[in-house]
Amino acid sequence: MYSLIGIKAVTLYLLILLIFRLMGKREIGELSLLDLIVFMMIAEMAAFAIEDPYMSFMQAAFPMVLLMGLQILLSWFSLKSKKFRDLMDGRPSILIHNGELVENEMRKNRYNIDDLMQQLREKEVFDLQEVSFAILEPSGTLSVLRKERSAGQLSLPLVMDGRIQSRHLDLIGKNESWLRKELKEQGHNDVKNIFFCTYEDGQWFISSS
Repeated sequence: MYSLIGIKAVTLYLLILLIFRLMGKREIGELSLLDLIVFMMIAEMAAFAIEDPYMSFMQAAFPMVLLMGLQILLSWFSLKSKKFRDLMDGRPSILIHNGELVENEMRKNRYNIDDLMQQLREKEVFDLQEVSFAILEPSGTLSVLRKERSAGQLSLPLVMDGRIQSRHLDLIGKNESWLRKELKEQGHNDVKNIFFCTYEDGQWFISSS
């Protein structure tokens, strides 16, 4: 009995290792909500299969492989569609703008001032007035831009997957007409053909699809 459980445990361990490798490389802190759910479910299935001596290996492996296939399919959709990616992973939220708290975004994310100050201290920031921007990423990490760097130099995507990011244009004090004009001067007449575009300190980075 114990030898059977041991063999099943080792086999499932190797299977889960293979599944996670096939699902792609990400740091733990960068896991999306979808990744986390799938990982937790696979871990629970493996534990249940090991504890049940009457469950065959195929019965244990089938739902794990099925979840892997679902995760890979949804990841593919996420790569192809910005809207789907925002739906599954969420969008970055600006919590501090020019040293002032954005309370609506904090309430929306159920993010209190103690959480914010703790993450700021971890980045050696002890005064809100030192912060130009603090952005809560979909992964839950906080990105902080200090005021030593000009707000006009904030590097944010202006175009992603052929879609203009109006919120980011507002943050740098520009509008869509300005962006289209500048892109035409760079030789890009159709925004839909641009995969990724940023503007920082007078320099453009444009990747066409």
